[in-house]
Amino acid sequence: MTVVTPSSAGPAMRVRGLEKSYGKLDVLRGVDFDVARGSIFALLGSNGAGKTTTVRILATLLKADAGTAVVHGFDVATQAAKVRESISLTGQFAAVDEVLSGRENLVLVARLRHLDDPGAIADGLLRRFSLTEAGARRVSTYSGGMRRRLDIAMSLIGNPPVIFLDEPTAGLDPEARIEVWQAVEELAGHGTTVLLTTQYLEEAEQMADRIAILHQGRIIVDGTLAELKRLFPPATVEYVEKQPSLEEIFLAITGGSDKRDTTGTKS
Repeated sequence: MTVVTPSSAGPAMRVRGLEKSYGKLDVLRGVDFDVARGSIFALLGSNGAGKTTTVRILATLLKADAGTAVVHGFDVATQAAKVRESISLTGQFAAVDEVLSGRENLVLVARLRHLDDPGAIADGLLRRFSLTEAGARRVSTYSGGMRRRLDIAMSLIGNPPVIFLDEPTAGLDPEARIEVWQAVEELAGHGTTVLLTTQYLEEAEQMADRIAILHQGRIIVDGTLAELKRLFPPATVEYVEKQPSLEEIFLAITGGSDKRDTTGTKS
């Protein structure tokens, strides 16, 4: 598949005045934001804030009631087919075939996209996501983090310039979440634009170049982490005894922050 050249320069995504209602329920009430090319943009919000609705509109799976959205230079309302050629969407649950091996999943998607040499594409992605040793095993034996990494690898087949990750670490344990963080940061390192929705604040703090908070259908703040911190009064210096968090204790005991598990099975 050949990725369509964007019709105009500018940000990877530009959203203006986006509105969406379901009956009397106003989910989006004028959403505005830009996403720079090659960056990780985190869209935060509680359940029901409208994060998934926003992603579905940008991915052309849902029509907005009002407003405009441009992805990779294409209007989502009038150029939906070109938008779909430019993006990949990874939902809240890994869309992998558990009967097939990791490599077979990748080869299948490459063939469905009519790409040359699906085997070489699969092998390259297995190496990139540290899954080579597990590539021949059935996905049913994979841990949660390995499945998620495979799912993200599958979404990269065809080299889409824009990736939507809708709560990619929902339900994962701390080690698996760190594995996914590493994979997402690697995407941006290769020039892919990532829009990430999450409820985990530390996830956005760890990965995002820019953060927007969606609340009651509107973006109430949008900026870098440093810009968001400046919204609060300067910190006062206090001498306190810092205790490790439970997550830090867990990772220290299990050694989960040192390396990825490429051979472990699902627990």
